[in-house]
Amino acid sequence: MQAVRYLEAKSTASGEFSVPQSSRHVLILTIRQPERLDLRYAGMRVNRPTVAGSINLVPAGNSVQWEREGAMDVVFIYLEPSVVARVAAESFELDSSRPVLPPLNGLNAPELRSAMLAVDAESRAAGAGGSLLAESFATVLAVHLIRHITGQQRHKASADGVLPRHKLRRVIEYMMENLEGTPTLEEMARVVNLSPYYFARQFKAATGLAPYQFVISRRIERAQHLLRTNGGLGLAGVALRSGFANQSHFCLHFKRIVGVTPGQFRESANDTRIPGPSGLRLAGAPSPSPV
Repeated sequence: MQAVRYLEAKSTASGEFSVPQSSRHVLILTIRQPERLDLRYAGMRVNRPTVAGSINLVPAGNSVQWEREGAMDVVFIYLEPSVVARVAAESFELDSSRPVLPPLNGLNAPELRSAMLAVDAESRAAGAGGSLLAESFATVLAVHLIRHITGQQRHKASADGVLPRHKLRRVIEYMMENLEGTPTLEEMARVVNLSPYYFARQFKAATGLAPYQFVISRRIERAQHLLRTNGGLGLAGVALRSGFANQSHFCLHFKRIVGVTPGQFRESANDTRIPGPSGLRLAGAPSPSPV
């Protein structure tokens, strides 16, 4: 995202202004309108001054030409289409492969206007952490734009709720295939085309466990099976084949979840005092096949 402030204070000023075709969406906030304005973009032509505080939107791939007379003050914000597409898909369940933003003229949107003014203020302040704020502002702008265009004043419940069953099945298959490795949150989120933030929230809503906790629970279940069926395999080998980095890490999680040490579990299993795989359930863990 990039912000530019164009200010002409002379009331007698006039001239032509052009913004070349951009790969980004262009938001234009009029703070002070000129006396006369002839504005052309995306097949639209506006030959009257826009109202102070109003917003114009030029979708990516369009150029802007205008002629004006009189003083003016305008903020331009260039927004990456990928940000808008991500917000449209994750928060509004819209098809991100289709154009989301149409050209707009004279939009009166107080929340969007406030966000644009905040972006302008931050761009001029140039304080520490500006790149993080820019990323946050870009998401905020995209949300307000899509809310206005679609008429949705709040997220759909399912968009920030439960991960759909087909996506849940897909990501669990990925987890199980990579149980002995180190699947990261980013990699798991990529499987279902979500950001790590939304994936983690939706996955927990669907399973009751955070992705990392779910992976640990599946590893413990595999370790239980190995302890029952492979008596010649040492605890270090069980830890490795279950996906744990080392025996100490494995024993810590095993005792926390199962309630006994791996050695005690194996001894009890050999004495047949602990039921088979179908009889033991991990506290707080969903079924191995929740879908």
